[in-house]
Amino acid sequence: MRKIVFATALAGAVAVCAQYRTSMAESVVRVPAPKVDESPTTAPASETAVLSGGCFWGMQAVFQHVKGVREAISGYTGGAASAAHYDEVSTGTTGHAESIKVVFDPRVVSYGTLLRVYFSVAENPTELDYQGPDQGPQYRGEIWVQNREQRKIATDYIHQLTADHSFSAPIVTRVDAAMPFYLAERYHQNFATRHPDNPYIASIDAPKLRALAQFFPAL
Repeated sequence: MRKIVFATALAGAVAVCAQYRTSMAESVVRVPAPKVDESPTTAPASETAVLSGGCFWGMQAVFQHVKGVREAISGYTGGAASAAHYDEVSTGTTGHAESIKVVFDPRVVSYGTLLRVYFSVAENPTELDYQGPDQGPQYRGEIWVQNREQRKIATDYIHQLTADHSFSAPIVTRVDAAMPFYLAERYHQNFATRHPDNPYIASIDAPKLRALAQFFPAL
């Protein structure tokens, strides 16, 4: 019975999240490093970042490949605990965004560097309430800052990228105070790693991983 339930849930998730355009990947742009960032000499041993930007399968995969990241987990942020379930979030009416929680060592990789990866590879910051083939506010780009330092780094970075005209359209990624992060269902965790031949992963997320390796080989 559990296998049947799992298969049904997984099929539903793939059908909704994997409405992709054939052989089309989201655009990637190698943006400059942030001018304002935290110092590794004064940083704590562990820090958390929560980011939203499209389907969490690819977001999780990208940050799992960054040195200094201890853990990247898929989940939901922005709505109530009672509605933090894939079927409900997918309606776009719960206030949640598909998100990842990144636990990292800021002495190895800074918060600003993670945001550089985020803007360069993981999401397109010019797309409002969608990312590539994934439509709806649950796929919005949003940075959930954990403290004042993260807020300053994120907002200053967006201003910097705007002033530098790093993108051909306005940046619409939001910066908001952290809200509770709710763990996504088990079948969503490590999805790209477990299903590399899935058509969505192959056409949308695999190019992001190639861009990460090309843009940031030291990471």
